[in-house]
Amino acid sequence: MFSRWNWVACGFYLVLNICSPDASGGLVQSCGHIIPESPVLALGSNFTALCILNESCLDFGNIYASQIIWKIKNRVVPKEQYREINRTVSSVTFNDTSSLATPLTCNILADGQIEQNIYGITVTVGLAPEKPKNLSCIVHQVSRFTYVMTCTWNPGRHTFLDTQYRLRYSWPEEIFPDCIPKDVNNSCTVTDIQFFVNTEIWVEATNALGKAVSDPLVVDPIDIVKPLAPQNVSVSSVLLPTVVKLSWENWISDAVMTLKFNIRYRIVGDTNWMEVPSEDTSSPRTSFSVQGLRPYTEYVFSIRCMKEDGEGYWSDWSEEKTVITMEDQPSKGPPIWRIIDKAHSPASWTVHLIWKELKPYEANGVILQYEVTVRDKSSLSSPVKKYNVTGTNHTLQLPEGTYEVTLIARNSVGASPPSVLLIPASNSKAPVKNLRTLPKHDKLWVGWTAPNSYVLKYVIEWCLVSSSSDCIIEWQIAPGDVQGIDLKGIKPFKCYLITVYPLYADGQGSGQSVKAYLKQDRPSKGPTVQTKKVGKAEAVLTWNHLTVEEQNGFIRNYTILYKTIDGNETVVTVDPSKTEYTLSSLTSDTLYTVRMMASTDNGSRTGPDFTFTTQKFGKGEIEAIVVPVCLAFLLIVLLGVLFCFNKRDLIKKHIWPIVPDPSKSNIAQWSPQVPAKHNFNSKDQMYPEGSFTDVSVVEIEADDKKSFSEQDLKPFDLLKKEKSTSEGHSSGIGGSSCMSSPRQSVSDSDEGETTQNTSSTVQYSTVVLNGYRDQTPVQVFSRSESTQPLLDSEERPEDHAGGADSTAQRQQYFRQNGGQDETNTDRPCFERAKQITHANEGDFVGFVQLQISGQSSQPLGLGMEKNTQEAALSSVLQTCTEGQTVRPETVEENPLSVDEMPKCYLPQTVRQGGYMPQ
Repeated sequence: MFSRWNWVACGFYLVLNICSPDASGGLVQSCGHIIPESPVLALGSNFTALCILNESCLDFGNIYASQIIWKIKNRVVPKEQYREINRTVSSVTFNDTSSLATPLTCNILADGQIEQNIYGITVTVGLAPEKPKNLSCIVHQVSRFTYVMTCTWNPGRHTFLDTQYRLRYSWPEEIFPDCIPKDVNNSCTVTDIQFFVNTEIWVEATNALGKAVSDPLVVDPIDIVKPLAPQNVSVSSVLLPTVVKLSWENWISDAVMTLKFNIRYRIVGDTNWMEVPSEDTSSPRTSFSVQGLRPYTEYVFSIRCMKEDGEGYWSDWSEEKTVITMEDQPSKGPPIWRIIDKAHSPASWTVHLIWKELKPYEANGVILQYEVTVRDKSSLSSPVKKYNVTGTNHTLQLPEGTYEVTLIARNSVGASPPSVLLIPASNSKAPVKNLRTLPKHDKLWVGWTAPNSYVLKYVIEWCLVSSSSDCIIEWQIAPGDVQGIDLKGIKPFKCYLITVYPLYADGQGSGQSVKAYLKQDRPSKGPTVQTKKVGKAEAVLTWNHLTVEEQNGFIRNYTILYKTIDGNETVVTVDPSKTEYTLSSLTSDTLYTVRMMASTDNGSRTGPDFTFTTQKFGKGEIEAIVVPVCLAFLLIVLLGVLFCFNKRDLIKKHIWPIVPDPSKSNIAQWSPQVPAKHNFNSKDQMYPEGSFTDVSVVEIEADDKKSFSEQDLKPFDLLKKEKSTSEGHSSGIGGSSCMSSPRQSVSDSDEGETTQNTSSTVQYSTVVLNGYRDQTPVQVFSRSESTQPLLDSEERPEDHAGGADSTAQRQQYFRQNGGQDETNTDRPCFERAKQITHANEGDFVGFVQLQISGQSSQPLGLGMEKNTQEAALSSVLQTCTEGQTVRPETVEENPLSVDEMPKCYLPQTVRQGGYMPQ
């Protein structure tokens, strides 16, 4: 075995053998070659290739045929297909060349180390050409004198090889040059042809795998000519409304061939052509008159030609020419119908006559006007009414009855046959039966079953149903022998109302109606549901029907879907005619979500969600609770009213206490001239029972000259403070709680009366009340029934006019009961009042009465200045024994009645020579 370096040297040598130039300047021959060299193989055949190694390579590299590897397009061929013929030749065999690809290479693998390509070939796989078939030739007329022949054939299957086709033709004694196709393999055009000589024509196909020849075609070129179409075609109308004349020019000489013609025509707008019979145009000509046309109709004409004996080919059609035939009188009357409006008055009809325009082939011209004739058949004496109308409708006001309407259409030539419409008083005849519809492509078929009676014709009405506009009626007349018709112009997803009327010779049957859709779709929107009433366990849902534009089909059912927030959805199907439904077995005080779905034959659509909450209490439950409570409350109120009525006096006393009337008090009736009579000797009158709770009596002599210390003056200072406190609540004599009018005190008067002493004893009191029902008590002052004179502001006018006399009277008044007090000048300064107790009353907390005696009989407190008041007060207090104090006494007695209440005044204090209000 060679060492690695030996194998490297061997590979280097192989490369040199392949790539180094030889002596002739080419490449040095390789270490081998393949036989055959670039073969062309039939698809599906067997193929064997040989790889032959050169002896020079064997000597140097020790290379043998057993080391050869075959590859197809770099893919190793299985070794089962190899065969080693000798040490220099190896073969490979392919049973089916359809799997063979290019290139096919021979490679050496020396001792499993280095793979080296020895040689490669290109393999071409294909098919031999088939015999060309269906050879045919046609001679085209290019111009008046120029012709060319084009032959075509079927080349057969694809060969996958370069295949050459040749068109060959010859006369019996002459062979013409071959015609080789360009860029195609199935046709070729020959420009040099001769008429009136039989010519043999055939096709040859050749490639690397073989050659094929078509069957020969022997023909005279004049028999395969396709002439040019007639030129300069013209069409014109003649006097007859059903005839036109065509003229043209032929571009082929009669010396070459004679021609026959083919004429076709159609109505403008129609796609169907009509042809003149071939026997009428089989002879040579240059014009022809076409008959049997429609009057006043626009036609299109065209013409072609070919050899008269029928040999050869038809020419192309000539250019199209149009013409309008002459007018003729209308061939039939317009279809007529009516719409009767009885809304205003049943005894008077509004009849809308409507008719259709005649079709062009029926009108035979321009319709100038329509003549409408109305005859009352219920009254033979009624005159015939005629109307000339230019439109296609007319409205009549007719009384109820039976009428015959005749309609005639007129053009410039004449009048149409009349169209007759019978309007009966009532549709009493038999109607059609089993009215039905069926969509057919883009048309809607309407069918019915005919009545037993003979029907002249049927009138089919239809209109588009709309919720926003009136139904515009369209109609059509069908013959009496049919039981179905196709309606055109019907739109999909729209609802139509279709009505069929049978018309008899003596009347009309009632109409039968049906709604129909050409196509259906699911609704455009879903219903919007709301609640009409919500209870504890039920809810009444309501909704509106979808408009006909939103339905897009027949609503087959409604579906209600409702659920709680966390519950399963419940489905209920509802009849499409309903607009209300009651949900039952609901949970109280629960939020529900409900939505509604409308369904047609082609789908469903769901509306928006709606939520509602069931009530906590059912019907009557709240009333069962509220009514007894209200009755109980009313009973309690009634009992309370009765109780208050029985105890009205006691309640009135506590809520509205009796306030004394100032106009009935003694002070309102007292005057200085007629002083009130008081029995001071009677203790019951001075101190009525229950009037006071704490009374202290003090007597002060006016001429007592003893001095008082500051300790003794403190009680009087307290009185001043109390007076200052009470001024905010009173004025005049009292400003008291007795609501007396405010008046000026006597002591404040500006009169200059002389101060006089009096020996009269005047009783005053200070009353402190308890607070009403725990309210803060307010200290008020009250004067007992005393002999204190009226103040200046309380005196009557006549008293002021009296001058000195009135003063003397006041002085006399103040001195009343003075003798009683003068005899008691030796009494102590403060005297304890009698203590009276009572177990049932404690309304008053204290009352202090001061008794002050003086020597002067002059009216008290008149014309005194401030310093005089202080001096008098000091001289009076000097008479009091030092250290004496007023001690409160407690009086408990029954409460006073209103009339027994003491009169109220401000408290008074004492000064030298008289009284001074506080």
